Amino acid sequence: MRALPILLIALAAGSVEPAFARDTTLNLPLADVIAMGEETGKLDGTVKFYLSGQATPSILKKLGSGVSNKKTNGFNKGDEEGCRWAALSALITFQGSAKRQGANAVTNITSYYKRNEAHNSQTYECHAGTFVVGVALKGDYANVKR
Repeated sequence: MRALPILLIALAAGSVEPAFARDTTLNLPLADVIAMGEETGKLDGTVKFYLSGQATPSILKKLGSGVSNKKTNGFNKGDEEGCRWAALSALITFQGSAKRQGANAVTNITSYYKRNEAHNSQTYECHAGTFVVGVALKGDYANVKR
């Protein structure tokens, strides 16, 4: 008698197809995120952000490096909108860390998704799933000539 329910469960489990999570990669302009942050007052302009390969003012002093890995709820948001909010959260974290270290810039910013660096002088990499959108950035804190 017990064998029948176990057999039915095994048959049902075997007929279920695995679910594949969505992971859409987007490469979007960081300049748009910086502008949005400054317009909303979330970035105060005291810390400047420079992507790897982007023209940077003379670096006067290097003050270490950091990583910011931010996620946002992707529910009821478009992928690009979610990416902008996640990237802005990463920049806000960098801004706070830079200020604590006495830096006025974060330079050499690279995408750092799953610890894989992706260098681009204009865009950052974002990963959008069904419910979560994430951005991971790595950068160097520095004092640059203004």
